[in-house]
Amino acid sequence: MSENPRAVGRETRGFLMRLLHDVRGNTLAIMTAALIPLAGLVGGGIDISRMYMLKTRLQHACDAGALAGRKAMGGGTWSYNNNYALAQANQFFDGNFASGAFSSTNLTRSFSEDAGVVSGTASATIPMTLMKIFKKTDETISVTCDAGMRIPNTDVMFVLDTTGSMSETPSGDTQTKLASLKESVKCFYEIVARLDTDANCTTGTPSGGTGSQTQVRFGFVPYSVNVNVGKLLPTSWFADNAPYQTRKAMYETQRGQPVVSESDISASPVSNADCNDANIAAYNSTSASMSDNNSVKTVTTDTYKRKSWTPNTCTATRRRVVTTYDIAETGTTFSFWRYGQHSVNVGRLKSGTSWLNSFQWPVGTNGANTTIAWDGCIEERQTVSQSSYNPIPSGAKDLDIDMVPTAGDPTTQWKPALQNLIWSRGDGSGWTLNTVDSEANMQRGRTYSCPREARKLQSWPDATLFGNYVDSLVAGGQTYHDIGLLWGGRLMSPTGVFASENANTPQGGEIERHMVFMTDGDPCAESENYGAYGFQWFDRRTVGVSTVPTSGCNNTGNLVAQTNARTEALCTAIKNKNITLWVVTFGNLASATVTRMRNCASTGRYYSANNRAELQTTFKSIADQISQLRLTR
Repeated sequence: MSENPRAVGRETRGFLMRLLHDVRGNTLAIMTAALIPLAGLVGGGIDISRMYMLKTRLQHACDAGALAGRKAMGGGTWSYNNNYALAQANQFFDGNFASGAFSSTNLTRSFSEDAGVVSGTASATIPMTLMKIFKKTDETISVTCDAGMRIPNTDVMFVLDTTGSMSETPSGDTQTKLASLKESVKCFYEIVARLDTDANCTTGTPSGGTGSQTQVRFGFVPYSVNVNVGKLLPTSWFADNAPYQTRKAMYETQRGQPVVSESDISASPVSNADCNDANIAAYNSTSASMSDNNSVKTVTTDTYKRKSWTPNTCTATRRRVVTTYDIAETGTTFSFWRYGQHSVNVGRLKSGTSWLNSFQWPVGTNGANTTIAWDGCIEERQTVSQSSYNPIPSGAKDLDIDMVPTAGDPTTQWKPALQNLIWSRGDGSGWTLNTVDSEANMQRGRTYSCPREARKLQSWPDATLFGNYVDSLVAGGQTYHDIGLLWGGRLMSPTGVFASENANTPQGGEIERHMVFMTDGDPCAESENYGAYGFQWFDRRTVGVSTVPTSGCNNTGNLVAQTNARTEALCTAIKNKNITLWVVTFGNLASATVTRMRNCASTGRYYSANNRAELQTTFKSIADQISQLRLTR
């Protein structure tokens, strides 16, 4: 018997209704339906976390490699030293990312350099885990990185010894010390400025510059017995009248020529008793008179002479001579020279706020005007004589790096060094401080040297102009370390005479300051030198007027003792301006000088070099340390 279809339908609907209202059945169904999306969420989270960790590790390794490669490159090129920079980049990447990390495969890494920036890329493939159920088997992760030279706003002042010994060639070298210095300075510039010069640098050919976001400036103070800074300074900072060891022409007055007239006066009788020449001469007379304006003097002279004699008669003639003198002054004529210290109107070098190169002054033949040229070297302002200048006394205004001259106060002002104006005085037995009058031309008796003109801190975006200036340096003169350090500090101090230019960048940014001071010799000073402290023997500004200056080198002579004491004080003053002072000695120097220079330098900033290669290496090391790196991305 067949089943009733209606009955079967009713039973089925009943079952479904009971199932619909059974909570236990609902939970199972919902759980079964949610398994697939839940697996996707959990699997995606796990795999995304794994991808994030892989990317983080890749980025870290890429950054480390780029930075290591840029550091290894230093101031050179990417291919410098057999691609050492690339090898370092790869090594640091590998040290920070182990092959197969996070089950990754297909690892790649690549580094290159352009315009001083090291760029890197890295990628790896990571397999998926739970995401495989959605047919996502693996994912490739890629990162990029770069490291560029990031130089802070930087000022570098080169204080360079250009004395006569720099023209010597060290044993084993093929060029002079000055030529090696020029080469090293250019290579230094290539490292810091990232621009190519004509120098043969071991670091390769740079390019790209430092960018517009960073201010990098260089300045120069070549020195010997003096520094050439005068025309960099305002005219108001110089005295208008100043004393110099020179000569002054002395003159005698010229008057009009006398006018003479003569006449014979008629004969006069003379007694027979007086009729002889002697008695007749007794009648002679002279008288003088002056005109009303006291400018003309008249002298009348009557002279009697016997004319004839006969018995009982004696006659004589009378000759009258009238001489008229014009005693008004018609001029002067050179008489003699007065050698001594005389005031000179050096304000004639000023043309408002501009400088002239020469002026006329009467020290030529017989007091004639002659051209006194000015090359830009200076005489320092007021100083005092002491055995030590730590601390610098208030009277030593020359050693005050920051003092701005006061108008009308010559103790605070400078004056031009004028070689053609200077004369010594004395005789065969020696010089004298006394004034000397003489018709003769005395000996000049002094040695003089003026280095190339210094340069204030400035940007040098043109490598050719930078190289041209360096090439213009010449050797000459003796070694006065103090004057070089003084003006190096003065031209770069952030609180001194050029504070408006040096305190901050035009945008208000902070500046790191470095002075690179290089010398090849012991301090040497001669009493015959005419330099920043005048004619040493006569002016005696550093040793004191009552002390006879004595010449010498290293630790000999009171002039050198003063130079050393002033050098020590200036080294301290410069470092107190938050200036890093790098000191380089070149060649064989006395041990006392080496000690002095080591103490002069900032801590750990003293170097020595004996030849061309060592000097370039030294300058490269300093440049590399001044240049700092940061990741640019």
